[in-house]
Amino acid sequence: MKRILRKQKGFTLTEILIALAIVAIMGTVVTLSLLGNTDKANLQKLKSDLGTIEMALQNYKLDNGYFPTTEQGLRALIEKPSTNPVPQNYPRNGYLGSRAIPTDPWKREYVYMQPGRNHDYDLYTLGADGRPGGDGENMDISPWNVHEANFNRDNQ
Repeated sequence: MKRILRKQKGFTLTEILIALAIVAIMGTVVTLSLLGNTDKANLQKLKSDLGTIEMALQNYKLDNGYFPTTEQGLRALIEKPSTNPVPQNYPRNGYLGSRAIPTDPWKREYVYMQPGRNHDYDLYTLGADGRPGGDGENMDISPWNVHEANFNRDNQ
């Protein structure tokens, strides 16, 4: 009886391990790239939100002569307050149109206080950690220090 040896089809264990290593390296590169883009997107969202809210607050003051109180909060930009002082010149669609009040990049409400410590009002996010203070993406960021914000993980 003759035994016919056929060439086996398939991959060796070494070839499979090399392929898995290449896929893992590529996955790491893509993940790191996406994290950098996420940081940039979060910072851009933060700047945009703060600018939008700040403009709405300024328009509120122009129409009514004062900013919303701390008690009225940022909700006063989308709904006419019913607590004193009740604004007399409130636009039908509020100051943010039909939009909801933006949340920070970490899905938390922005902090608003009036009067503020150093300004007519304080408006800020507590950063990624949700606690006062911090550096990088954990820093408290307001319209007055947003230019200092740096979410680049390489520089932290």
